[in-house]
Amino acid sequence: MEKKFIHPEKLANFPKLFTQVVTVQSGETKTIYISGQVAIDREGKVVGKGDLGAQAAQVFENLSLALESAGARPEDIVKLNTYVVNMKTEDGRAIGQARKKWFSQENLPASTMVGVVSLVSPDFLLEVEAIAVIG
Repeated sequence: MEKKFIHPEKLANFPKLFTQVVTVQSGETKTIYISGQVAIDREGKVVGKGDLGAQAAQVFENLSLALESAGARPEDIVKLNTYVVNMKTEDGRAIGQARKKWFSQENLPASTMVGVVSLVSPDFLLEVEAIAVIG
């Protein structure tokens, strides 16, 4: 079994705090663990402050870039965990709109969406982590 710790160049990175992407290769199978993605650009600036839809679009873009760094694509995701600050019923629809761009409606990943009181920054409205498998 081989582990790789990846800090993708296309994403903001915080190497003294956490690794953005960790892969575990066992035989022909690679499992990819992606740290929670928030609405920040490559320079670490918040995107879509106060706008859940805009933040969701950035989060899924970041998720795609994280997958790309490990040789995977959104369709390789098998599990998503989504954390939404002060979640309301309509928030699921806004997040679902952003997800549609990245996932076909066939074979959607297992998914959990949880309302939380806050995230690491008060500017973040959601955070999404993922597990993908290829091989």
